[in-house]
Amino acid sequence: MTVTTTGLSGGLPEDAILTHAVAADWRAAITLAGDLLTTSGVTTSAYTAEMLAAVDTLGPYIVIVPGLAIAHSRPSPAVLRAGMSWVSLETPIPFGNSKNDPVSLVLGLAAPDHDSHLGIMSALAALLLDADALAELTAAESPAQVHALLVAFDRSHSDRSHTDSSLEGKATS
Repeated sequence: MTVTTTGLSGGLPEDAILTHAVAADWRAAITLAGDLLTTSGVTTSAYTAEMLAAVDTLGPYIVIVPGLAIAHSRPSPAVLRAGMSWVSLETPIPFGNSKNDPVSLVLGLAAPDHDSHLGIMSALAALLLDADALAELTAAESPAQVHALLVAFDRSHSDRSHTDSSLEGKATS
């Protein structure tokens, strides 16, 4: 079954957001992201162990750009539905990725199958291309502020997408 969400805010409720988190190391940071996935009903606690095992096995590939890690694992029975968690760290920590360390933001991502997370990943890609929005989000002081900024980002991105498709229609007319 494919689950779709509207932008990032639809897949990231306030109870899955933690700001100013303190983590001793990358394992603790991923555990915080996994705990939020569990408490928000996205995964069981087994998924956190799967995310940690993925980094143990494959290395710190999850640190995709400077300062940002996307903690995830393969679809599994531990995933109840598609969703995300957001952990901004009080003090950035190394994950072992010499190119992109230290990490100040850990996003937890879970999907029950390979297609369920495509909408979230598309919205996340748009966010990563918007340096100003990403900087504002990482500086947010509270889960409510992160969520409100994501809602505003989703709206502005949706408006741009709608405007672009309207222009395309006029160009071909």
